[in-house]
Amino acid sequence: MSILLQVKNLRKTYNGRVLLDETSFTVAKKQKIAVIGRNGAGKSTLFRIITNQEKQDDGNVTINSETKLGYLKQEDDFHTDDTVLSYLLRESGREDWECAKTAAIFELKNDLLEKLISELSGGFQMRVKLTSMLLKQPNLLLLDEPTNYLDLSTMLLLEKFLKNYKGAYLIISHDRRFIKNVCNEIIDIENGKAYHFPNGLEAYLKFKKEKIVFAEKFNKKQEKKIKHLQSFIDRFGAKATLAKQAKSKEKQIDKLKTIDIENSLKTVSINIPQADTKKGLAWRMENLSIGYPDKTIADNIELNIEKGEHLAVLGDNGQGKSTFLKTLAGKINPIEGTFKPNQKLRIAYYAQHITEELNPKETVESFLTRSAVLNHNAEDIYKMAGDFLFTDEDIKKPISVLSGGEKARLCLAGILLRRHDVLLLDEPTNHLDFETAENLAFSLAESNATILFISHDRTFTNIIAEKILEVKNKQVKTFYGSYDDYIEYLEKNFSPENRLHQSKENISAKKKAKREKYENEKQLKKDIARLEKLLEKLKQEKDKILKYFEENPTKISPEKANRLKEINKKVDETEKKWFEFNENLYA
Repeated sequence: MSILLQVKNLRKTYNGRVLLDETSFTVAKKQKIAVIGRNGAGKSTLFRIITNQEKQDDGNVTINSETKLGYLKQEDDFHTDDTVLSYLLRESGREDWECAKTAAIFELKNDLLEKLISELSGGFQMRVKLTSMLLKQPNLLLLDEPTNYLDLSTMLLLEKFLKNYKGAYLIISHDRRFIKNVCNEIIDIENGKAYHFPNGLEAYLKFKKEKIVFAEKFNKKQEKKIKHLQSFIDRFGAKATLAKQAKSKEKQIDKLKTIDIENSLKTVSINIPQADTKKGLAWRMENLSIGYPDKTIADNIELNIEKGEHLAVLGDNGQGKSTFLKTLAGKINPIEGTFKPNQKLRIAYYAQHITEELNPKETVESFLTRSAVLNHNAEDIYKMAGDFLFTDEDIKKPISVLSGGEKARLCLAGILLRRHDVLLLDEPTNHLDFETAENLAFSLAESNATILFISHDRTFTNIIAEKILEVKNKQVKTFYGSYDDYIEYLEKNFSPENRLHQSKENISAKKKAKREKYENEKQLKKDIARLEKLLEKLKQEKDKILKYFEENPTKISPEKANRLKEINKKVDETEKKWFEFNENLYA
């Protein structure tokens, strides 16, 4: 198998911190490898060294003469006057028809080719970068977070392309499902070392866990043996008659080696403060139009969002997802219609490019102190920093030296230092490793806050989303079905050919069935809540009657005794109904 890339004994330090330490691996033709590791582990630095954007302190990177490297970087290199086509022509040196043909893979066609890149959404800008990279006809791709800012449709398109790609690639991604779908080998960057595993992500994570468990068990056995031998030496080592045996035991101890276990990496501890528990509407929208003075993005929006709901806002890039969240956050005004947010709600907004607004000269500590509410003391701030993996040394650092993931964690920590009833999150997992992203997802899923979020991360979305809002064709509507149903819907409607062959009647029937299912589930939940209130009321009345009889053992009250029988009968009937409704809800 021909070797395309060899990395040997790579070493890199930043401000005295060892980032890469004798990192070594090789990449051969057709290998499809995910590069995983925590934020700040050195993954992007590794890619920058391979592409000669940074210099290593020691070690070698050897690129085969037949290797054509394609690198997808996180940073933008667009000029302010670049159109899609002019950028592709400049970067690739290809003919305009070749640029247009390759751009069409990512649905950059017709008028979009003449559009200024600065006017495109983050997702479409990523499509331009992907097109530019492919025009160089590489046989080894280096993709650094390629799914950031991509909508689901484009991600499915990218997945399809990568599955059929004949060359090799290294992909840095925090999206667990994306890695599972397109990579069959793993390189894990941890504590400066590169661990290569010739199988998929789930198998590697299982192996890694089992390896640690085995090492811990093995070490315990060895330590037990050492302790036993040492006790013999301590007891009999001074006796001349047993000195020879004691010496032999010492040699045995020297041969008993334990397995070195790397310090276990800490995980973030995300605690989301409880929101206002009172029920009711967070927003009521009637005939709402959103957008900008010169452009309407969506209109005729009719939605009620209840407190405590967790909604995923989905749809293709450029359709208006971020505009919708900005409107709810009060960052832009609605064009027309009724827009009634609950005035008592405290709203937090995590913007898509929030990390770009950080002051690079400010320290971590200064940012968190400024973000905290007045009643937070230094201990609260340090605890929040620690929960998001910022050490005592880290909080003194300027923001400029943080990785993309560390900046994202910092912004999240800043938001959570304030108590909010509503969280509006636009791509909160960008640049987060999947351990942090999943911990965030589970914390949000357990929160009683109202949450509306945009995310391309399917694992993250699946954990949180209770309901889906689709932004499409100038409309914001409820999608009646689960998140998996939505992905299936996108896959079935992915190609133009499928769209043409699908029966309108079938689509309409499916939509109607899903709507009916959703409405039925909604009604069942209301009925269950009503029955639970009734049971609680009956219990309270029953407790009062029982307390009366307990405090008045000699008194006779036929009225109370009869009422107690009625309550017990009513409880039995209500519990049967409650059980029946729950059976129907989860059938």
